[in-house]
Amino acid sequence: MELVPQLFSGIIVSLFLSAVSQTQDLKTSYYSNEFGPFNASYYSNFAVQSPAAISNGALQLTPDSAGNFDLKHRSGRVLLNHSFKMWEDEEDGGRLASFNSFVFNIFRVDNSSVIGEGLAFFIAPDLNLPENSDGQYLGLTNSSTEGNSSNQIVAIEVDTFKEVFDPDDNHIGLDIHSIVSNKTASLSNFDIQIAPVGIKFFKVWVDYDGLNKLMEVYMEEDGKAKPTTPVLYCNLDLRGLVNQYSYFGFAASTGRALQLNYVHRWNLTVKLLPNTIRNSNSDKLIKIVLPIVVPVVFLLLLTGVGCLIYYMRKKRAILLNFKEFRFKDLKKATNDFDDKRKIGEGSVSVVYRGVLQNESLEAAVKLFSTHLTISRECLLSELRIIGRLRHKHVLPLLGWCLKNGRLLLVYEFMPNGSLDKQLFHGSETLGWTLRYNIISGVASALNYLHNEQDFRVVHGDVKPGNIMLDSNFTPYLGDFGLARLLSDDSNSSPDELGIRGTCGYIAPENFHTGRSSCKSDVYGFGVVVLELVCGQHNRHAVSGFPTLADWVWWLHRGRRILEAVDKKLHNDYVAEEAERLLLLGMSCCNPNPNMRPEAQAISQMISGSRAVPHVPYFKPAFMWPPLPEDLEAKENNDLNSTISLEITTSE
Repeated sequence: MELVPQLFSGIIVSLFLSAVSQTQDLKTSYYSNEFGPFNASYYSNFAVQSPAAISNGALQLTPDSAGNFDLKHRSGRVLLNHSFKMWEDEEDGGRLASFNSFVFNIFRVDNSSVIGEGLAFFIAPDLNLPENSDGQYLGLTNSSTEGNSSNQIVAIEVDTFKEVFDPDDNHIGLDIHSIVSNKTASLSNFDIQIAPVGIKFFKVWVDYDGLNKLMEVYMEEDGKAKPTTPVLYCNLDLRGLVNQYSYFGFAASTGRALQLNYVHRWNLTVKLLPNTIRNSNSDKLIKIVLPIVVPVVFLLLLTGVGCLIYYMRKKRAILLNFKEFRFKDLKKATNDFDDKRKIGEGSVSVVYRGVLQNESLEAAVKLFSTHLTISRECLLSELRIIGRLRHKHVLPLLGWCLKNGRLLLVYEFMPNGSLDKQLFHGSETLGWTLRYNIISGVASALNYLHNEQDFRVVHGDVKPGNIMLDSNFTPYLGDFGLARLLSDDSNSSPDELGIRGTCGYIAPENFHTGRSSCKSDVYGFGVVVLELVCGQHNRHAVSGFPTLADWVWWLHRGRRILEAVDKKLHNDYVAEEAERLLLLGMSCCNPNPNMRPEAQAISQMISGSRAVPHVPYFKPAFMWPPLPEDLEAKENNDLNSTISLEITTSE
């Protein structure tokens, strides 16, 4: 009987789509991808036009300060290396593709008072960088091609240098075939300074509605919500302006004044246009069949929807997001849950390695304990949350099974198991590059959970045992049984079943509040960072200190922080990166949650594009409620000044 609603709904949906597709192609498909933090592996995804480069976690559109070359009068481009269909011919429907955000930073070299020239997100017919496109040309055109319709370029420029045709040196503009903008908006009117003194990142949403032919551009400091008002908007028909098959990318330039132009993340979504062909015979058939088919299908659809709603409520709609596996198949795949197939065990579940014969698939089967009331709640929490998550460093869930009270989840199998296994029990030492990439990947996943959706997720148990590694040691943050879904205006969520997490990774304030939070996730991440760099387990006393963080802080006080780096690496590591990560780990483990960095800032600190917060030489004492951030920072500065004086005197 359980198959009837599914079969019935399938027939209805098929009939409905079949009828409607005779009038128009309603099947909407999208290209959607999130890029960043950037590393050398991205060279396979992008066409990088020198002197642009992928370095230090960013697309560097113009060179940074490293190297022996002039930073002035440079231009560069980075484009996604495959094209998209931007519009259709009128006979095919005449539709235009919709697309839409990226995070950038323009940095003043030596805090110069005059900077230039600018950065642009653009659509182009090819991957070529025009010669002599530095200065005012922003890497888009040059003196020979400027203004020519054959350029087939549309761009959104972020400009920091006032040319004679610009409104000021802090504006955004829409460029069509030319660097003389068709429409501009001064960002000073929105209290935005593109390149302030110091480091600040901005997020730009470039939204193009192909149906209504409307271009809207929004801009806000990174980490804040998308504004309700665009900084620039205009009606724009891309048909005829850009090549039918075009590329998306970024360009930037410097002139007699200079700046560093970075793109740190890029989320690109493009509505793909199908190659549909209509003819007169099909149009005639539509006129005959449509008046009969559509009303019938509509009635069937209403009936089917009613049945489906009843069925989904009865069986919990949440569980229908994934494939339902048969219990007997999972039992067979794990050899009746043989202990020899066991690859992990937690307080509420056991994980087995299994081979699904019908699927020709190797999987990790997580069996929740039936005698714990927390098991079902953990399962539903995990499904509710992970069903809405899509990220390259979040563990993929394949499906579920519910049989006579026995609850199971089926995950993609990770050949290298957990980070805990590889770091503390592996036969080979993880190299420095792998460790650095694991930290970067987990930070990216955490930032995604906390900031990059219309809802927030607190993981609740960030630890090496919940970080899985595939065959290439790519990290995946998993086990969302302890996660809590947060509303937009909340940073924490009550734990109805008491304090959750794993001893050694639980933030100290959790014992007072009984609440998991984004800040407590950061604390757990900080412990993981220290464990990866030091090769030591936090729960084992190190050199007589109760925690790993206490030991590292002691070395930091003695200006010997690099002595904490794992000796098994035999000095085969990058000292600058190691020191930065150790300081970051301590900052994340600060007993005062107000002093811990946000997940967004953490990713930037790992890449080196943002400075790690100042870490006091003495570990702050835990107190509740915590001191405000500005007061504790002042006390730390006073304490550090005293320490410096004492050391100087003793010498």
